[in-house]
Amino acid sequence: MLTETLGPVLVANRGEIARRIIRTVRRMGLRAVAVHSEADADLPFVREADEAVLIGPANPAQSYLDAGKVLEAARATGARSVHPGYGFLAENAAFARAVIEAGMVWIGPAPEAIDRMGDKINARNLMEAAGVPVAAGTREPVTDLSLALRAAESIGYPVMVKTAAGGGGIGMSVAYDDEGLGKAYDQAARAAARFAGSAGDALDGPAVLLERYIERARHVEVQIFGLPDGRVVALGERDCSVQRRHQKVVEESPSPGITPELRERMLAAAVRAGEAVGYAGAGTVECLVDADRQDFVFLEMNTRLQVEHPVTELVTGVDLVELQLRVAAGESPEVPAEPAGHAIEFRVYAEDPKRFFPGPGTITTWEEPVADGVRVDSGYEMGNTVTPFYDPLMAKLCVRGENRADALEKGRKAVAAFTVEGPKNNLPFCAELLENAEFVAGDYDTGLVARMRA
Repeated sequence: MLTETLGPVLVANRGEIARRIIRTVRRMGLRAVAVHSEADADLPFVREADEAVLIGPANPAQSYLDAGKVLEAARATGARSVHPGYGFLAENAAFARAVIEAGMVWIGPAPEAIDRMGDKINARNLMEAAGVPVAAGTREPVTDLSLALRAAESIGYPVMVKTAAGGGGIGMSVAYDDEGLGKAYDQAARAAARFAGSAGDALDGPAVLLERYIERARHVEVQIFGLPDGRVVALGERDCSVQRRHQKVVEESPSPGITPELRERMLAAAVRAGEAVGYAGAGTVECLVDADRQDFVFLEMNTRLQVEHPVTELVTGVDLVELQLRVAAGESPEVPAEPAGHAIEFRVYAEDPKRFFPGPGTITTWEEPVADGVRVDSGYEMGNTVTPFYDPLMAKLCVRGENRADALEKGRKAVAAFTVEGPKNNLPFCAELLENAEFVAGDYDTGLVARMRA
């Protein structure tokens, strides 16, 4: 059934996530097809696929973001399905439709769900209608500074300013007064202009969203899964509050900063969010948690597999990619009950561990830790070159313990045993974090890294 419906599976991505998807695809007896740019020809995911197709030069706009070239590769290799991973075309509803119209299976939610959740303003309004808590904010796109100033006066400072489309924290900043709002609005407007197909493309100006900013907030997200029979289930939550420039660095599950009562409310709200859009497959409902009040508001919904999905896999024992494949094939797989244990993921970036600027280069030493409770999802190996063309994520170092203290100790040993030489890397920062009093106590928020690098 799976082979007839899905195989071969074309993986429309690169690096560690392509390699990770290929691993599950092949374990399930399906052929895996990789697409790659000229810059990535020597990376492990290309070698480990059953077949690999060169689709263009290093520039992602001419390779991984070129939907036409990806579809051409799928047709040429006889692929029956496409898995987009995360980033690139993963949340591009037009690409999902093109895959389906070409007679292939899209391994992801329906294009309609991607459309409905892809614009943060529309998603916020939809969630509010579904009874999911949302922060005070704008209900329509803010397309010029004068509108932003009026909105901020109504909402009350401080406000978070961000693009209505796009993700990864790009273009986000906090404004505490009118002057700060002017700078924040300009930054968000420039970011909005870069998002092809964003809500702002059809307006007189860039589409920007303002929301009340929560001081001392935690960033907590719920992994949901929509099944073909219409059920939506929650597989626990992940705390993603360790961030630099609004981009995640370390994630853990369960969150050490929420009470059982708050967890129950968040999981129930996430299920309602999925049901509101008829969600199928893997998705994530992201929330901001007021750590002092033990309350939360909806942030956004990611209609794809998350970078940090391994921590959920480690505490549930489930392979989320396998679930994605089975649901895409029309099956209704069993989903595990309560998560158990504690897992932490450290994103290993090719970047300066002090200022977090990218530091590409050729890897001269690459030694991964090997121990019980340790998992490494890597996109590189010794001899590979981390180029400046893509995100500098090299690997995800994940640990699982019976409890948080056990996971922290395994994390310290694993970080110390992971050796990378050549490009700059943030392993020293991970080691520093594991000795930080706030992090060790579990009493931290999204401002932790800024305080560490004050």
